[in-house]
Amino acid sequence: MGTCCSRHSPDPTHHLVLHHGFKIQDTIDVLNKGSSEVRYVADLNRQHGTASIKRHGVDIIRTPTSTLHSSLHGRIVVAVYNYQSREMSDVSFVKGDRMELLDDSEPDWWRVRHLRTNEEGLIPWNFVAEEKSVESEDWFFGKISRKEAEKLLLSEENQRGTYLVRDSEHNPNGFSLSVKDWEGGRGYHVKHYKIKSLDNGGYYIATNQTFSSLPELISAYSKNSLGLCHVLARSCCKPQPQIWDLGPNLRDQWEIDRSEIQLIRKLGHGNFGEVWYGKWRNNIEVAVKTLKQGSMSTQAFLQEASIMKKFRHDRLVALYAVCSKDEPVLIIQEYMCNGSLLDFLRNCDSKYLQFGDLIYIAAQVASGMAYLELKQLIHRDLAARNVLIGENNMAKICDFGLARIIEDDEYCPRQGTRFPVKWTAPEAIVYGRFSIKSDVWSFGILLMELFTYGQVPYPGMHGREVIEQVEHGYRMPKPVSHFIPDDIYRLMLLCWDSDPDKRPTFEFLNHYFEDFTITSEIPYREVSD
Repeated sequence: MGTCCSRHSPDPTHHLVLHHGFKIQDTIDVLNKGSSEVRYVADLNRQHGTASIKRHGVDIIRTPTSTLHSSLHGRIVVAVYNYQSREMSDVSFVKGDRMELLDDSEPDWWRVRHLRTNEEGLIPWNFVAEEKSVESEDWFFGKISRKEAEKLLLSEENQRGTYLVRDSEHNPNGFSLSVKDWEGGRGYHVKHYKIKSLDNGGYYIATNQTFSSLPELISAYSKNSLGLCHVLARSCCKPQPQIWDLGPNLRDQWEIDRSEIQLIRKLGHGNFGEVWYGKWRNNIEVAVKTLKQGSMSTQAFLQEASIMKKFRHDRLVALYAVCSKDEPVLIIQEYMCNGSLLDFLRNCDSKYLQFGDLIYIAAQVASGMAYLELKQLIHRDLAARNVLIGENNMAKICDFGLARIIEDDEYCPRQGTRFPVKWTAPEAIVYGRFSIKSDVWSFGILLMELFTYGQVPYPGMHGREVIEQVEHGYRMPKPVSHFIPDDIYRLMLLCWDSDPDKRPTFEFLNHYFEDFTITSEIPYREVSD
């Protein structure tokens, strides 16, 4: 990746022809005009049906549908990652260790017997795979998206020929091989190849080269490129999966003693109080929110927190535990090392945050919101300040649902000026009608924050003026000081349609940013000797 930030070097392939007088055109054809690369076209308001489940399955953190529990006797799992035990009831292991599966009835923690130490205990289910299965291979990444695969492969430490295999997003029985390549004039990029299955159970990329298994296919292309862009050099480093509990004993009872939490460094102020970097039992990194006294009913918060704890998605910040017996109430959640998206945008070094990274962040936020949409949950306060950033520009949504129960003037439109009107849909401001469609409006504002590197929406306008102008049809114009492609600005305008039913779904928005500027998997090309 180059060192010049895209805000200074617009993509020359995009032609900017949109002007301030552009009106909303409620048609998906406008968004996809002139592009042959779009692989998904949907009704903006189509309800989630069976067609959407497969794609959403890429990101949803599901309870395991184990292939092991039909007969546990003698079934062996192998560690895919290292794990250090956190309580007396769980077992430590290192990558490659073999364990006998004793009980997989729990959704997140399985009971095993470690075959080397003979120790019995619980382990996180997603840290292991059945022995000799494709899931146990270092190169197999399962249900990750194409954009996620590209982000992982394009890390600077990966050499040309670094690769991974993932489930196909469009063929339920197929796979995709993603390979890092380099070309003069184009630099580093990722090529994707379809791996198709044979009726007899084999696999192939080229019809003249068939293999009985995926490992056999990978082995062959690791020795000879056989027409691929490059020989498969080494597998991509696989990121450690999410653990949703601080420990196995806290999977059901997640009220903890505040003496277990060490507050180490104040990170700042959030909407609900202070935010701290801390550790649980002086070991596990956590973020701790201290709720301002009187900011919300403890009972209401615990009810909302139980919802937050239940729903899981890898683009939502994990809620680990609470300390609610004394004031101030503490929320213990996943720590994200780069803080809020708003601060990250404003303080970023342009060397590390380019236009493609902004698209990647937009896709991740849309993915998390598509999950909330699927579960019929409303965020109510979607904004760059409520998205957190971790390593490698990983984005996760936080504080979903908390705006509903906060007892503060800023979140009460009847109190007037402190209400965050710049992010809130008109029907929510005027009539209190919050819905997933009002969240879509907020997402459009978040996009403007994102592509202007944290600029305050409606610059130069105060809240009351924004309410009045928006009611009369005003929408933020496309900035001249930052690069925003016409298609993305049109998408913002669709998010800001005065009719909530005409705004796109998050399902569509997720697909749109996942597929933005991405070509289909290239077919195998025969090469002459």
